[in-house]
Amino acid sequence: MDLKVYAFTCGWLTVPTALLLEGETGSIKVPVPVYLIEHPKGYALFDSGLHVDTQTDADRRLGRLARYHTVHFFAGEEIASRLRAIDVAPDRIDYIINSHLHFDHCGGNAQLPNATLLLQRLEWEAAHDAELIERVYYDPHDYDHGHRVRAVNGEHDVFGDRSVVCIPTPGHTPGHQSLRVRIGKEDVVLTGDACYLRRTLEALHLPTAAFDREQMLASLRRLRALRDGGTVIITGHDPDMWQTIPQAPDLLTTIGGGTPDRSSSGSARRA
Repeated sequence: MDLKVYAFTCGWLTVPTALLLEGETGSIKVPVPVYLIEHPKGYALFDSGLHVDTQTDADRRLGRLARYHTVHFFAGEEIASRLRAIDVAPDRIDYIINSHLHFDHCGGNAQLPNATLLLQRLEWEAAHDAELIERVYYDPHDYDHGHRVRAVNGEHDVFGDRSVVCIPTPGHTPGHQSLRVRIGKEDVVLTGDACYLRRTLEALHLPTAAFDREQMLASLRRLRALRDGGTVIITGHDPDMWQTIPQAPDLLTTIGGGTPDRSSSGSARRA
């Protein structure tokens, strides 16, 4: 059975453009993506989106971050509802592969009670370090829910067949990771916040804030090398690219030029 990948939009955020591209002015509205991976050995999510509380009281939920983020997130867009809409029960998710532990990437973890968190050990440890919680803008309310945790070091083959592989891309946070998935005959990398936008990759244009700018540049260069070798790169929050990404129940597929393509050739199995 081929790997199946589905993309969900779990809300949008309006942020200062400079937050993503240092020195830019104005604001930009960006998607909050979540991906479901259906493998013969189980279900995995890459990230989980926003916490459902941000639908009703984003300022309270986000605290100091509310100053920079306007949330557009409505009932039915949270990850549990997105999954149910394609007949996958939230309690059937085996793994939450968090790229990192910022609020828009792990806020939905609480809706997935039986999943194991799969993330880099550096990220898990950083998110429990009092100084780094303050400096890197972590909030334990988003990720400390008693899940089983599998903290890995470096590349990790999720299902043992190289079809889904975590790849370290630190810099945005201490232990950020991206995810390489094999879709058909092509490798696709879901970058998370290692690469916000196409412009980030093309110009190596860093955001205003990064935990380690040199590490982030090194991660971007690694993603560039993968792209130049034929890997399809799907950036983390690019609204223009997102318009080309098929949404569940359509499958995420790619065609020869590395361009995301829309297909309805399958849907997730019923839970």
